Parts: sequence; structure tokens; C-alpha cells
Amino acid sequence: MCLVSEKLLPRIPIIEVFPVIEDGTLPAKATEGEPFPIRATVFREGHDAFAAEAVLLRPNGGEYSRTRMVDIAPGLDRYEAWVAADTPGAWSFRVDSWSDPYATWRHDATVKVGAGVDVELMLEEGALLMERAAEGTAYGSPSQDRPPASDIEVLNDAARRLRDTSHSAQQRLSAGISSRVRLIFRDHPLRDLLDSSRVYPLDVARTKALAGAWYEIFPRSAGAFQRPDGTWVSGTLAGAAEDLPRIAGMGFDVVYLTPIHPIGTTHRKGKNNSLEAAPGDPGSPYGIGAPEGGHDAIHPELGDFADFDRFVKRARGLGLEVALDLALQCSPDHPWVAEHPEWFTTRADGTIAYAENPPKKYQDIYPLNFDNDPEGIYQAVRDVIELWINHGVTIFRVDNPHTKPIPFWERLLADIKAQYPGTLFLAEAFTRPAMMRTLGAVGFDQSYTYFAWRTHKQEIEEYLKQVSEETAHLMRPSFWPTTHDILTPQMWDGGTAIFAIRAMLAALGAPTWGIYSGYEFVENKPRGTYQEPNDNEKYEFRPRRWEDADEIGISRLFTLLNAARAKHPALRQLHQIRIHPTSSDRLIAFSRQVPGKFTADGKPDTVICVISLDPHQGVDGSVELDLEAMGLSTPGGHITVVDELDGRSYVWGASNWVSLSPVTRLGHVFKVEPAHTSPWAQA
Repeated sequence: MCLVSEKLLPRIPIIEVFPVIEDGTLPAKATEGEPFPIRATVFREGHDAFAAEAVLLRPNGGEYSRTRMVDIAPGLDRYEAWVAADTPGAWSFRVDSWSDPYATWRHDATVKVGAGVDVELMLEEGALLMERAAEGTAYGSPSQDRPPASDIEVLNDAARRLRDTSHSAQQRLSAGISSRVRLIFRDHPLRDLLDSSRVYPLDVARTKALAGAWYEIFPRSAGAFQRPDGTWVSGTLAGAAEDLPRIAGMGFDVVYLTPIHPIGTTHRKGKNNSLEAAPGDPGSPYGIGAPEGGHDAIHPELGDFADFDRFVKRARGLGLEVALDLALQCSPDHPWVAEHPEWFTTRADGTIAYAENPPKKYQDIYPLNFDNDPEGIYQAVRDVIELWINHGVTIFRVDNPHTKPIPFWERLLADIKAQYPGTLFLAEAFTRPAMMRTLGAVGFDQSYTYFAWRTHKQEIEEYLKQVSEETAHLMRPSFWPTTHDILTPQMWDGGTAIFAIRAMLAALGAPTWGIYSGYEFVENKPRGTYQEPNDNEKYEFRPRRWEDADEIGISRLFTLLNAARAKHPALRQLHQIRIHPTSSDRLIAFSRQVPGKFTADGKPDTVICVISLDPHQGVDGSVELDLEAMGLSTPGGHITVVDELDGRSYVWGASNWVSLSPVTRLGHVFKVEPAHTSPWAQA
């Protein structure tokens, strides 16, 4: 005999619930104010009607919203509702299912009365349903809330009319299936046999976890200069602070600092990762640690903590959050090497193993070994993070998290976020999909992606759909056209045009995007055949004359893109994207939408993006829109769109012709004038 200790399924079964991670042992991701879908497969025995609702639960367990789910795959019983949480915290959700006696009666009565079968019986059953609804009672479920007095009057009147034999059967039936009555049952349904799925966890993060515009800098390059004798004077945090108004002026809202700690001299790397450093070479800032200190110290040439605090204050005054690199590795000169040699791997010859990613070798850094003294390493790393949080850092860009144990991150991120809510972590993990997804699942708020390597139309379209629809509950994507380590072959010979194209794809393709400083100058020379920039700033000072960048025009494009993102909530949400067919494989078109009930002003927001993928020659082609599916249908079949890049207006319809080129324009960012209804009205 098999004993079952608890109910496995609701009375009306609910299975295949989404978003759920590892059977609900890990919370799915959501962001305050951002709509996201809850889905489930719901069905029942027999032919009686049923319904399902997505129930969003506040951190205290109370109901926040109850949203009727709609059938998105007729015949497959797949139901969906779009919801949004309004504040960060540990939320949860469940799916409720129930028998819908009114929908069952409405269907059966319409068929039978029309056929003259059981007419009086069906009309009397309808009258009883009206009375039940007026009383607010359901069978097999807790009492329902009674409708307001005005609705009760309508229901009682419908019951009287259903029993009024002085009118025809069809007239009497009409009283029970009128639009007003149907609305009342929609808003105050009789939920017979009400039951629920399990409750599933939902980690709702603050907005910056989802949407942001990052600008990366090496502080030591800001204001650096070369003396007549060829030696260099380092830039400082104070000098970097002077550049913050320029960064904020382009619309960026996160300034990301590469490591600012003391740099070791043992095996210091020289220009372009050479094994021999020349006199005066600053070394890689990722070779962290020297007699002056380790991860808890600032390189003396950059300044001190007072300088850092002033940098943070200046940034905040300009609307910029400060993100700091967290690179958990050590120079041979790091204090941890002498104090805790057990934190590293000792090889058979007695030497400490340096970092390798064959064929790459990083002789200037030692990776931590998390197996020897995991608790000691954990406490040290936690202390480092806490120190920088106390100095105003709100975001950490974590270098190579995929080379550290997953349980370490799961514990650390939960610990930090519990004590310092709102602290965010970006995973710099260009690695296998399973690792990237799992890092997101255990607590990383954002993730670097494969965006830089998605270059052709089909793979870009597929990737946009993947990060928006398939993995959004696991990881929030951050799109970067280049980084200080990555310069893909596509960027080598496309000139300013390819840099503009990739900036548009990054800024419009994901809610979070980032630029490595120097992008404005189209720095596109690779180091030989390596997919990384030549004269890499990791190994040398790279001061730049920012006033010269204005002539290139990329800075102006940044400003326009970030302004469009700030203006349109559709560009700051992840889950909803629609790819539009085009007649050219060198032309990509997609749109993003947010319904009015999820926007601050109550108006739906739709943005259509059309971008050339060819940096060398012009592209002409058509863009096809399914206006009905987009909720943009109008009597004349046309909509008005306005390009956020230049303010020009166009009248568009189902088929539209565009002409783009590196000489004139490379893309459009169309806002749709709001003379339309939302396709999400039923949600």
C-alpha cells in the first residue's frame, strides 16, 4: 500500500509552471515594475469550463495581484498572464485553478436553448447562478467577495428576467449572457473547486539590476601624461572625477572602474601582455597586490580613500552609480600569499601555480584555491566587499566568476544582499551556457553574454529571442560591443559604421548595455590574430583627448540612444520582443512594447528598431509589421512613427520601405504615436 502524505496536484491540475528554477529551490528573477509572464498547463476532466489565475504574493505572503490567465496555445492547455511586482524583495507566486460554472452554463444554455432542448431547466439554472453570484458563494471553495450593490442589482434583475415566461426563451437567455452580466462574472467570478499550485519563489530586484548604461574606465589613464624622458605619470581618481560630467552627459548611469588596487611587480606584464615589463610599465591592474596592500587598498598613484569617496560623491551627484571590478586573484606580491599560502595551489616543484587558460598564461597572478581553507577565503572576500560597499560602491563587476565554486557564490551573494539590499553583481563569464545560466540562478544580477560574437542577422535575431524569452528568468543580459579584452573580427575593418551599428544593437537589444572607454575613437586595431585590442589598456596608460571624439560622432549617437532608452520603458524591459521580417539579410527589425497598465503614465509604449548590418554599403529593403498582433490596428491601416534619432515623422503600415547606408543613416529608433490599443489588454 502506498501512503501519500500530501496532495500532489490541485483538483483542476496545474503542471509545468513557469518561471521556476530547480523545482522552486532557487528563486526566478524579476525586476520591480517590469512585466513578466507566468505560465502553466491547466486542464480538467470532462467538458465543464475552468479558469486559471496567476497570483503574485508580496514578501509578507499577502496577495498583491490576481490576474486571469489566457490560453496561448489552443489545444495544448497552456495558459499565461503578465504581472509585475512594485518593489524589490523576496516575492513569490502561485497559480490558482477553478471550475467556472457561469462559463459552463453560458455555453450549454446557448446551445440547448437554441436547439429547444431543456429550455426551462437551463434558464432556471441560469437564474440560480445569478443569485449565487449576487450572494458571493461558491461550491468547494471559500466564500467569494460579494459584488458591489450596483452589480448585485443587475444580477438579481437578470435572474428575474430568466424566469419571466412572458418573454421568449431567447430574450430570457439574453438577460443572462448580456455584456454587463459577463463583465460582472469576469470581475467577480464564481470560483468553484478553487485550488492552487505550490508557491514558487521570486527574487524581485531593483531597476538597475535590469536596465542601465555602463561606461568603463581605467582611472589611471585619466590625466596620465608622459614626461620628456619617456617616463609616465599616472592619472588619478581626482582626474577621473573630472571626466564624470562628460560620461553622465552622454546619458550613462553607471561608471565602472577596473581594479584600482596596488599592482605587483613580480612577473609584471609589459605592453600587450609581454612577459618582460619595461621600466615604468604600470602592469595589469588585475595583478592585484603589493607591499602597499591588496584588495582592500588603493594604488598610491591613484590617491587614497578620501579621493575615492570624493569620486563616488561626484558620481552620485551626476546620477551615476559606481561599479568596481572584483577580481579574486592575487599578484605574487599580495599580502595574502605570505599570510595564507594555503589559499593557493602548490605544485609538485614547490612553486605556486599561476593562472592559465591555455594557450594563455597569466604569470603575474595566482588564482585562489577554494578547497584548502574555504571558510577563511570566504570571510576575507566578504570583508573586502563590505569595505567597498561602505565606501559607496553599489555594483560589483566580478571577473571570471566561472573559475570559482558555485556554492561559494550562492552563499556569498545571499549573505551580502541580506545585509546590504540593492547591492548588484555582474558576472563576467564568457563561458559555457550551463555555467552562465547557473551563475545567474544562484544570485548574479546581470551577466555578460555572447552578444559580441553574434554578427549575422539570423543569429542576432535568435539570440535576442533567447535572452528575452528563454533565459530571462535565469539571467539578465548585459550587451557590450567590445571590452578591454574583446575586439571581435567584425570590428576590425568596418570603421566608424560598424562601431555605430554594434552600439545601436547593444543599446536597443538589451536593457543593460556597456561601452569601454575609447570606443568613441573607433579603436579597432587587433593584436595580431587575437580577438583583443592592440596596445591594450590593461598593460599601459591610454590618455585620450575627448574633445577629438566629437568629430567622429559616436559620442552623439550614445547620447541619442541613451535618451531614447530613458524616455521609453519599452527599451528598459527584457521579456517582450517581436522580430519583424525584412526583405534583406543585411537588415534587422524588432520592436519592444509595454502595455499602459505597466507604465507610469498609463499609456502603452511601443518602439520599433530598424538597423543596417552592413558597415560598407547601403541597404534597401522592406520591413513587414503585423499591426494587429502588435495591437496597432487602425481604421486606415496606418500608424505614425517618429524617429528618436532625428525627430522625423513617418506614416507606416503593414509593409514599409527603408533605405540605410553608412553615409546617411544606419538605423531608425521609431516611437509609435499612442493612437492605438494595447495587445496586452486581456492580460
